[in-house]
Amino acid sequence: MSEFLSITDLHALTGYARQAKQAAWLKEQGLPHRADGARVIVAAKHVTNWLEGRTVVSSSGPNWSAVK
Repeated sequence: MSEFLSITDLHALTGYARQAKQAAWLKEQGLPHRADGARVIVAAKHVTNWLEGRTVVSSSGPNWSAVK
């Protein structure tokens, strides 16, 4: 298994072939992803955790308020 979903896997997961629809579906489900040009990148471990019912947390960067 690859670290990231393939185009085929992403299409099978979301039911959509177009990037915008895939990204919208992933956002609606709470799955972290990144848009990179004409593709959407999703970590396979996030999908596995989501399927198992675990909380999937998306990071938006460092928590600077925690740095002293």
